[in-house]
Amino acid sequence: MTTATTTRTAARVVDAVKVYGVGDTAVRALDGVSVDFPAGRFTAIMGPSGSGKSTLMHCAAGLDTLTSGAAYIGDTELGSLDDRRLTLLRRDRVGFVFQAFNLVPTLTVAENITLPLDLSGARGDREWIDALVDVVGLRDRLHHRPSELSGGQQQRVAVARAFAGRPEVVFADEPTGNLDSRSGGEVLGLLRRAVQQTDRTVVMVTHDPVAAAHADEVVFLADGRLVDRMDSPTAEKVLDRLKAFEDVRS
Repeated sequence: MTTATTTRTAARVVDAVKVYGVGDTAVRALDGVSVDFPAGRFTAIMGPSGSGKSTLMHCAAGLDTLTSGAAYIGDTELGSLDDRRLTLLRRDRVGFVFQAFNLVPTLTVAENITLPLDLSGARGDREWIDALVDVVGLRDRLHHRPSELSGGQQQRVAVARAFAGRPEVVFADEPTGNLDSRSGGEVLGLLRRAVQQTDRTVVMVTHDPVAAAHADEVVFLADGRLVDRMDSPTAEKVLDRLKAFEDVRS
């Protein structure tokens, strides 16, 4: 008798449709997408401009609502939650890293990292946060303010803040978009280590094949639809796949 092994899913969408506008001006940003994001893995979402990748991330994370279909964090269906419960879920179970670092300039690095916990009145796990400071390499910068840090260091603070509350999944939207290649590489390596060393889940939207190569898997969208998945990506394989999509569209 064989026992089936099941992979935990941190987030997923089922038959996801998102339409902006009405009538002749309506835009179908997502067109029946079903995709799961396995727990403990780093998944990149890619596709041509206008393919729906940021819309998918925002709907999966509960930042936007679907027109039809369903989005789940773990086993919780987001569409079943009222505004208050959805806000609590995003606060307690989801982390976010954006292209803009979104740090509070008057707070120190240490205060920015724990800000979401402090605002919610949660004590947080000090041992976890202490270990996280070492993962992101900010031990000697804890009492600095954002203006005293490089862009790459500021984004590392943002990554630490996203993981501080031990979320089930961290969503990253073009997290290296404002960084040079070296700083971007450091942040991507950091996300990779966070997945490996803390067993967290990361879902990242990117247009950069080099960035996507840090992921365990790449999910490809085109015209609002899921068109491919790639395990163990390399920059070259991702670039070839994107070129093939562009050739089909043209």
